[in-house]
Amino acid sequence: MTSPLKIVKAAEEWQIGEFFQESVGKWRSERRYYTLPTGNTKEMVSAIAIRFLEQGCEELQKLAQLHELPDSVSLVCGTEVIWETTNSMTGKQESQGSTLFGALGNILYRDRGFATSKPVTAEYYFPNPKTLCLRTEYNGSVFEEELKLIGNKYRTRQTIMSRASEQLMIGQYLETRLENDYLK
Repeated sequence: MTSPLKIVKAAEEWQIGEFFQESVGKWRSERRYYTLPTGNTKEMVSAIAIRFLEQGCEELQKLAQLHELPDSVSLVCGTEVIWETTNSMTGKQESQGSTLFGALGNILYRDRGFATSKPVTAEYYFPNPKTLCLRTEYNGSVFEEELKLIGNKYRTRQTIMSRASEQLMIGQYLETRLENDYLK
């Protein structure tokens, strides 16, 4: 008999694989960050490219090594996200880079965090098949994020950053799919 824990783990891994595959492509991300409690805002636009990573690929093997996972453990799937961000008001390029995500059970392994270049992990769950919720903690900060697929052309995201139980920043995003195929 299969244990309920193994069934839940398999369901989470199946859902994250589906979600990652549905996110593949090139996206335009329009973002607004609210600094709390002042209410100062910053508006950004990002070009994002998302590629699905299959179990056993070189990128996921390197990610597992970064997290010092045993050789017997294999991340089930993942994504590579590449971005280039521009300040909407000034037109100045703010940042560019890439990050890797790999899933195992209800944990997402990342090669870097929002505010650190060090590897981090996030717990994730799905309140429904089109909505991914993440919770990441490091350096005394908590990042809670919700990504929601809306049809085939849109995603919304919201990030809330807190420290010592005080909310410091809210990021809201509307992402529009430009291309379905990462390789175009």
